[in-house]
Amino acid sequence: MSFFTFIEILNLIILTIAIGYIFSGYIQESLLPQRGYKRRTFDWHNFKFALLVSAPGVVFHELSHKFMALAFGLDAMFKIWFPGLGIAIFLKLIQSPFLIIAPGYVLITGTSSPLQSVFTAFAGPLINLIMWVGATFILNRAKKLTRRQATILYLTSRINLFLFIFNMIPIPPLDGSKVVLSLIKLIF
Repeated sequence: MSFFTFIEILNLIILTIAIGYIFSGYIQESLLPQRGYKRRTFDWHNFKFALLVSAPGVVFHELSHKFMALAFGLDAMFKIWFPGLGIAIFLKLIQSPFLIIAPGYVLITGTSSPLQSVFTAFAGPLINLIMWVGATFILNRAKKLTRRQATILYLTSRINLFLFIFNMIPIPPLDGSKVVLSLIKLIF
């Protein structure tokens, strides 16, 4: 059995490119205001920078759900949720000041215990928590960082903190609701 199907790899590539595009207008390497008018053309440099800063938190979040489920002997497959990704792209195109992003999910099949469900649901937010703590630690402890490195670490820290908090809200279909419901089943 392979860890990834061709469709999953294709979905992960599409997700990564879409996340980079969506965040390219919101995340820029320069945190300083730009002079003159706002460019409406595609900026390859900002796309690559936004992809570098934002995509790992989203991709690793989903992959950690998949690998935790696989570790428990469950079947797990990453899928793009095209309506959620489409809404985010639409909001980017109309230059909305806020984003709603629900780009994908891991479809898990098989029977799991409540404890396995807690670990599987919490695996994604845990990765975001680790990335937030790691980036913040490096940012606060490193002696010599270039401006670019400091900006990457700062934005990585902020994005992953947001992803952790947002995903732990106990409202379906967010991970927080799955954690809470599984804990209730485990206790009662």
